[in-house]
Amino acid sequence: MAGKRNGWYKTAYNAPLRAFLREREPYCVSACARIMRCNWLLDDIWAFHERDAISALFFHSQRSLFPIFNKNKNIPFPFFMERFLKKTAIHASQGLSMDVEMLQNFIAYAGIQPRQIIDYDLMALEGMPAMPTKAQPSLILRRPLAEDMDRLYRLQAAYEQEEVLPQGVEFSPAACRQTLEHIVAHEKIIIACIGSRIVGKINTTATSFSRYQIGGVFVRPDYRHQGIASRMAAVFTHLLCAEGKAITLFVKKRNAIARAVYERIGFRALDDYRINYY
Repeated sequence: MAGKRNGWYKTAYNAPLRAFLREREPYCVSACARIMRCNWLLDDIWAFHERDAISALFFHSQRSLFPIFNKNKNIPFPFFMERFLKKTAIHASQGLSMDVEMLQNFIAYAGIQPRQIIDYDLMALEGMPAMPTKAQPSLILRRPLAEDMDRLYRLQAAYEQEEVLPQGVEFSPAACRQTLEHIVAHEKIIIACIGSRIVGKINTTATSFSRYQIGGVFVRPDYRHQGIASRMAAVFTHLLCAEGKAITLFVKKRNAIARAVYERIGFRALDDYRINYY
């Protein structure tokens, strides 16, 4: 790295990059996870070097952009951005709100505007969660089995249509099943059951150096307001924290009920988070 002039440089996943990410890990778990398993034939990382050190990062993976600008408004417009956007289709950008807004302004130079902007609270749990005192007495929390997949698919489909799909995007049953199969095979997940019914689910969405990111939290509408989400989140995060990792999540600003659930078990707000869809 020594001897580089100030500016943007394409980079590899090396020791300086890992050190940069580790320092900012609580704010960019999704980006860390993607970079740690990136495909060097398809993904791109650019680092902004300043005084022989990385001070900002821009990562592109699978049509998603991840800016890690450290809220530094003095970062110059990436000279490669307009050329890059002319040959690369983008679906979304995500990160700290200020960084995504800065990237949005860069992208606007290429004449591209977001179709939808969603703002979140980025939250973190640094120790063991508090267990809720009330819960549905017949509730069983467990890992899913092979015979659960069809019923779990219906829950995942309802979750994606209610919480995930951007405006104007049609629901794809095949893509939903593929996502669910990936979660069960590669992420950590538990389901909430009452009798033979699967009434809720929660899973990890990313794993970085020392943190899990959780998401996919969903309770069937006819079983809400019974303490199921609180119990599910508390038990799941307890299992994850027992591995010695902290937990991160982001929750929509307008979802006060979900935010209150997380606050009750010990999550605290870290920063503002944003996802732009293009």
